[in-house]
Amino acid sequence: MKKIALAVHGGAGTIAKEQMTPVREKAYREALERALRNGHAVLSEGGEALEAVEAAVRVLEDSPLFNAGRGSVFNADGQHEMDASLMRGSDLAAGAVAGVQNVKNPVTLAKRVMLNSGHVLISGNGAFEFAHKQKIPLEDDQYFFDEFRYQQWKAAAGTDQVLLDHSDPERKFGTVGAVALDEHGHLAAATSTGGMTNKKWQRIGDSPLIGAGTYANDATCAVSCTGNGESFIRAVAAHDVHALMAYKGLELAEAVRIVVHEKLPPLDGDGGLIALDNRGNIVLDFNCSGMYRGRVGADGEFHTAIFK
Repeated sequence: MKKIALAVHGGAGTIAKEQMTPVREKAYREALERALRNGHAVLSEGGEALEAVEAAVRVLEDSPLFNAGRGSVFNADGQHEMDASLMRGSDLAAGAVAGVQNVKNPVTLAKRVMLNSGHVLISGNGAFEFAHKQKIPLEDDQYFFDEFRYQQWKAAAGTDQVLLDHSDPERKFGTVGAVALDEHGHLAAATSTGGMTNKKWQRIGDSPLIGAGTYANDATCAVSCTGNGESFIRAVAAHDVHALMAYKGLELAEAVRIVVHEKLPPLDGDGGLIALDNRGNIVLDFNCSGMYRGRVGADGEFHTAIFK
């Protein structure tokens, strides 16, 4: 049997079981499984880990259930600013975009940055210009409009309040991501987000920052993070999992435990991460009440979960 593996997440935070209706839970689980199946199909056909994480994340970006792509939140100006990154473990190649607007799939634009720009991270109008030049599919503002998202923003508009999606008591949304191991033994990771509701000054979180929200290295692991971005940046969370494995010789599960449960909490780092090592071990861990997540290993069995 091929040694391939894939994991995805759709955000982490204060997710109350009593507010999760069976219909809503079913919708989330189905979306997570669709992402897993798309990414797994790439791996099953001998495709690269990088292609698999892009395929998985695109499904989550296309779903209004998650704060990425189509489901992105409104900033303080009532617009959508999206961030994404991805990294290839075989050569540490990476691409990222920040503060992009009207791009249907920011993760695909991030991959084009990696392959075609000579840069790692581009932002704002420059990223939009690059998207146009690369013929990346664009959508008008109406495509990204969601009534719940709009009401969420209206409640905070005109104040200094910024909201992590998962801090809303009624509905939970969040950053999305994927990690993959292909049959050639290569790892990759990708992360995508719409950021914080009512964010100002073109704030950028951890998702497009290599080493903070996304990291992959064939020698150790692939990681995609979700949670309070400022804390994950300060902790250099994704790279720290790799470092604990590379320099201390820790197993993946222990490295993840230290980052999630020891290093992030003192920095108000609520959230979690998904990680995958070069032997196909998968760890999905978080220090809050829930994380939308899914995984599929060498046995081909699809698993999704939300709560502990």
